[in-house]
Amino acid sequence: MDTRLLHTFTTLARTGSFTAAAAELHLAQSTVTVHIRTLERELGTRLFDRLPTGAVLTESGRRLLEGAEDVLDAVARLRAHCDSDGVVRGHVRVGTPESLCSTRLPGVMAALRTSHPEVDVALHAAGTAECLEGLRSGRLDVALLLEGEADFPDVTAEPIAREPLTLVCAPHHPLAARTRAATWEELAPESFFLLEQGCSYSDELERRLLAAPGARPRLTRFGSVDAARSCVAAGLGLALLPLTTVEEQVRQGRLAQVRGPRFTDVPVLLARHRRRWAAPAAQTFAQELVRHWSG
Repeated sequence: MDTRLLHTFTTLARTGSFTAAAAELHLAQSTVTVHIRTLERELGTRLFDRLPTGAVLTESGRRLLEGAEDVLDAVARLRAHCDSDGVVRGHVRVGTPESLCSTRLPGVMAALRTSHPEVDVALHAAGTAECLEGLRSGRLDVALLLEGEADFPDVTAEPIAREPLTLVCAPHHPLAARTRAATWEELAPESFFLLEQGCSYSDELERRLLAAPGARPRLTRFGSVDAARSCVAAGLGLALLPLTTVEEQVRQGRLAQVRGPRFTDVPVLLARHRRRWAAPAAQTFAQELVRHWSG
């Protein structure tokens, strides 16, 4: 069986669109159609239902998908073993929260470019759910998660660091001048700008606020650290964010840290698919990541 057909098949299974698969594979859409029809003819079964909303795997297609990924992993492993010049090269797709993407990872990528110039890294800002889906579908090779707990049957998650959190407000906000730590009851009436649903520390903050007696906080969710930070700087409310994302604004006097309840540092987890083989480029990126944080 031609592994090119399997590559086209897994790409279409992941994207759910002949157009998107063709764009990603740099093929004509008609070529993608021919590859899928050829594979279906060879196997004697329909692999996709062609629907107005896209291409959806049939039961036969779902059974094939796991085996096809194993075959493609094995082929990639063989090619890596046959690479005799010893140079690590390749493309690494990394999913990461926006806060790490803008603060921690530029230094990692700069170091990697110096030590392994033929390793290309593509960063995709995403929350935990999207990162996990990307690892499962093969769209991502590695992901970073900001999670207190990680129990995923098909994904390994290794803690590599911890990120301090801080509660911030505008410099002119009444809480900015307080010397005594605010209680949950005192924080509950405030407006808060939280990151999107699924952000572990934002979800925990929401639970704690709503548990306060007589709590009626105004909670607004954003998918962007920058959006939440800008609303806070404008005096519209408070936000709980990784310290690295607000250090510069606090130093410049555009934000102020709020004395309040103690927030536990959130673990940074290095996540990979449990069954999928990690190419040398992905392994090298992970090693540089650990070295960067431990240093």
